[in-house]
Amino acid sequence: MKDINMGWNFDNSYARLPKVFFSRVNLETVPSPEIAVINRDLAISLGLNPDELQSKEGAYILSGNEIPKGALPIAQAYAGHQFGYFTMLGDGRAVLIGEQITPKGERFDIQLKGSGKTPYSRRGDGKAALGPMLREYIISEAMYALGIPTTRSLAVVTTGETIIRETKQPGAILTRVASSHIRVGTFEYISKWGSIDELRELADYTIKRHFSYVKDDNNPYLSLLKEVIKRQALLIAKWQLVGFIHGVMNTDNMAISGETIDYGPCAFMDTYDPETVFSSIDTYGRYAYKNQPSIGAWNLAQFAQTLLPLIDDNYDKAVKLAQDEILNFIRLYKSSWISGMRAKLGIFNEEVEDENLINEILNIMEKYKADYTNTFLDLTFDKLEDTPMFKSLEFINWYKMWQARLKSQKESKKLSKKLMQDNNPAVIPRNHRVEQALEAAVKQGDYTVMNKLIDILSKPYAHTDDQIEYSKPPPKSSCRYRTFCGT
Repeated sequence: MKDINMGWNFDNSYARLPKVFFSRVNLETVPSPEIAVINRDLAISLGLNPDELQSKEGAYILSGNEIPKGALPIAQAYAGHQFGYFTMLGDGRAVLIGEQITPKGERFDIQLKGSGKTPYSRRGDGKAALGPMLREYIISEAMYALGIPTTRSLAVVTTGETIIRETKQPGAILTRVASSHIRVGTFEYISKWGSIDELRELADYTIKRHFSYVKDDNNPYLSLLKEVIKRQALLIAKWQLVGFIHGVMNTDNMAISGETIDYGPCAFMDTYDPETVFSSIDTYGRYAYKNQPSIGAWNLAQFAQTLLPLIDDNYDKAVKLAQDEILNFIRLYKSSWISGMRAKLGIFNEEVEDENLINEILNIMEKYKADYTNTFLDLTFDKLEDTPMFKSLEFINWYKMWQARLKSQKESKKLSKKLMQDNNPAVIPRNHRVEQALEAAVKQGDYTVMNKLIDILSKPYAHTDDQIEYSKPPPKSSCRYRTFCGT
């Protein structure tokens, strides 16, 4: 391998934790790795050389064929409640190769997803297919552009392998970048199979890595719970505001850092319907759009349960302290959501009747099966076309109330419109557009469709003419859009 400087600057703090937290792994090699797509801006921010990453040597590293200097590949152990049922899990097809320290001194996990079997693979092959890896790349980068905390995608590498799923598919490996991969499920795992000392060590490590400002609090472990609750309340509110449905909110898919993680059966809602479910396996709607806030609270309750021995030696007191914080999640979430909805409607200040105004327009949208994203765009740009909804008496009455509400604040109409433009995206990764991009890339080897889509999605609040075509809803279909796990 040619000796070139790609900019890797690894530290491996997680690997210095007790062995119960992870397993050392030897990465599997793949026959013919090639770069499919690389995130140049992200690479530069990480202190990496994107040109060198795109070389043959770069492909070898991003496929796991070569280990860069300073890397220490590990698979992390964790458990989780999957659809409410507790089970042992772990990185079954992902390997953390190290923690990149950026030129700014920030620390990010560099993980290869789809890189082969680990001690936690169970019956899986540890591999990933090209389509799902490209899908995670598109969606995670769109989420980042929307201003939503998220893991990001540095690259996708094709492996030259054939992966057997429902059909034969080309193999690929995604390089995922995250503030960390510590999950609620990580705490559940140590709480179940580790010691109190190991649980405390995990909590101390998490505080040092993500919440160092609480380390000297009187009760830093209760403060840890509070901070995680705050971040999740804000995160889920941001999901709801753009119509994002995660699809599989198991506790192992809730990152302690407050980032969106594990883009499996996720998608964005077109027609507004609180019951929307995209996941093919969520037959009872546990993770439907309307349920995401309550599931977030449920997951956080599982997190709180693991911290009880650290919060207080008196079990009953620890439970009471934790319960009070979990109850606070709903208040924090609702406050963030209502604040975001006010902004989507151009409202700067707070009034008691705002919640009714918000709920009323959502009810009208649901009744008339209106497009979620485009309805707010139509309101932003006063494009109330001749549709059944905009002609309805319910909407006309609501519109009058909304206009009166806007006039009651001191800010000008121009400022209200600017607020709406800044909070109502012109484009989201529409499901049909994502599928078109994947179809072209996977079946035809044509990445131009995907690259154009990513470019359009990179500035969702720009409201430019070239975004108009990408803002259109999908053609009417008798089949509901479905996504699948296993990405």
